[in-house]
Amino acid sequence: MNELILELSEINPREFFGQRNANIELLKQYFPKLKIVARGNKIKAYGDEDLLEEFDMRMTMLMDHFGKYNKIDENSIERVLTSVSKEDYETPVESGDVLVHGVSGKLIKPQTANQRKLVELSKKNDLTFAIGPAGTGKTYVGVALAVKALKEKRVKRIILTRPAVEAGENLGFLPGDMKEKLDPYMQPLYDALRDMIPSEKLETFIEKGVIQIAPMAFMRGRTLDNAFVILDEAQNTTHAQMKMFLTRMGRNAKFMITGDPGQIDLPRRVTSGLKEALLILKTVKGVGMIYLDDKDVVRHPLVKKMIAAYREIENRND
Repeated sequence: MNELILELSEINPREFFGQRNANIELLKQYFPKLKIVARGNKIKAYGDEDLLEEFDMRMTMLMDHFGKYNKIDENSIERVLTSVSKEDYETPVESGDVLVHGVSGKLIKPQTANQRKLVELSKKNDLTFAIGPAGTGKTYVGVALAVKALKEKRVKRIILTRPAVEAGENLGFLPGDMKEKLDPYMQPLYDALRDMIPSEKLETFIEKGVIQIAPMAFMRGRTLDNAFVILDEAQNTTHAQMKMFLTRMGRNAKFMITGDPGQIDLPRRVTSGLKEALLILKTVKGVGMIYLDDKDVVRHPLVKKMIAAYREIENRND
């Protein structure tokens, strides 16, 4: 009797097998002449060579489907196992504004008009500035666009960076090694990624350097080719840092810069690299700029009211 062994890499076996191995039981119904056993992260099948070839092909399609949508169920299994080609069972990601299918099949899509404009700007420009207050989804949409580009193999890696603590990146007073010092400041980026990529796969991507999360100091001297690069919290960059970052752009690179000029933590009399770049680059072809506002806030409804209240006081003090 012939044997086929399939190993699930970068896929959570529990989610792929289904509750109480429900998905495996469904596979057995479609391949009744094969003996199928699922243990650990492996699926073993025994039977005639022709049937095993068909099973191997269908399982590859099913694993690819899971890798793209992070979910399989009875309906998707049926579509994959009975379809002639991908076009027969896949829903284009572009349909309905969906950027990526997140963890457990969560649909990640732009939720406001300006977020949709941000998506369109990123398609048309290699460098995009997304400017707006907290909660407007600029970073989240940016990370979704990066994950989409990686899944579609338009880039080979994602690089996420932000100034740590302050523009000078003075981390020495904090306890722990470099990773422990930096992780709290990179947490919003990790949070967005965890919504979009299953934990095992995300850990593998980070270990292999497919996804890199680092402070701006680590960008110096690098040329970033075939990458989707996001600079977050850019209002806290200096002139030198912003210029250094912008000149890292290599071949087939997409850069996105997000920030809120209303939350600058730089020392007084130090010009924000973000504010300066917005003025310098506003007429440069290939650079897109979008300004999000209170109407784009997608957090708790109170956030929108608090932003408006603070703005009123700040305007009064100017």
